[in-house]
Amino acid sequence: MRALPMLALSVLCALCGSAAASAPPALDDLNEIMGLLAMRQHGRVEFIEQRFLAVLSRPIESSGELRYDAPDRLEKRTLLPHAETLVLSGGTLTMERGSSRRVIDLNTYPQIRPFIESLRATLAGDRSALERLFHVDLAGSLARWTLTLVPLESNAKQSVAQVRIDGARDQLLRVEIRQPDGDRSLMTLRPSTLP
Repeated sequence: MRALPMLALSVLCALCGSAAASAPPALDDLNEIMGLLAMRQHGRVEFIEQRFLAVLSRPIESSGELRYDAPDRLEKRTLLPHAETLVLSGGTLTMERGSSRRVIDLNTYPQIRPFIESLRATLAGDRSALERLFHVDLAGSLARWTLTLVPLESNAKQSVAQVRIDGARDQLLRVEIRQPDGDRSLMTLRPSTLP
């Protein structure tokens, strides 16, 4: 179960504040970025994910495709090294690997619920909902930006210390999730060429 929050977060974050008051241009850029992201009703990207764990000398690597359909359906199809599908729809997460299928009611995992809602808020362009769950810091400009999310809730902080999303205009380029114990995952995204 310890890996569940990281797994769910990698799905949720791949498809995605309170900026400093002393930086009005960043504030305007955050509003514009949120608006551009909200305009996308569907998305499809390929990913390469690396998980860096303290107990291993090399990262674990996987690759596949992420899909988003507004308002709340997210799908992560891992193709390599093993086929696996995660689907988030509403308040349910479905995991399939081979002939094994597991359905999880997300209400039973309150530690990952804020991340799910933060993604939905980001994709919907709902900045106020995002700010209720995270301290949000934006660096850069609309052309190349970094959004850093730090959980506000103590339960969420036990699973994830920080989420960092790098993007350009309305495209996400990299998502890094750091756990409190130092483990982290890094997902690199690019437009899908899969059929």
